[in-house]
This record gives sequence, C-alpha cells and structure tokens, in this order.
Amino acid sequence: MLKLTDGQCGLCAHFGEHDDSPQIVQIRINGQGSADVVAECGHPKNEPLQLKVTPISGCEGFTPARSA
Repeated sequence: MLKLTDGQCGLCAHFGEHDDSPQIVQIRINGQGSADVVAECGHPKNEPLQLKVTPISGCEGFTPARSA
C-alpha cells in the first residue's frame, strides 16, 4: 500500500466517482492505495475520455473528496 497525498487521484472526489465499491471507499478513508487499483475519472473534462486512473495518479483537476 502506498500513502496518498493531496493532489493524487485516490483522494479526489472524481476518483471512482460513480463507483461506491468498498475498495474505493477504503482508499479514501485510509489515505492509502495500491498502484494496481484502477477506477474511472469522473472529472467533467476527463469523463468523455473514459480515463482510467490509479490512486497515485494526479491531475490539475484535483477536487478533495469529502471526509468519511
């Protein structure tokens, strides 16, 4: 498991935005994620691309996820 920091996809509201799986929820709660987890990016600029990202990915569109 890798520790996530602000700006990385695993802590972004758009990471797995349409996926409420326990795995996505735990990444947000624990602030840790595996580089082999892949989820869609729901950021409005990326959504049409159907972009898949890992928790340690990042972009300029980072929006902090709500705290659990």
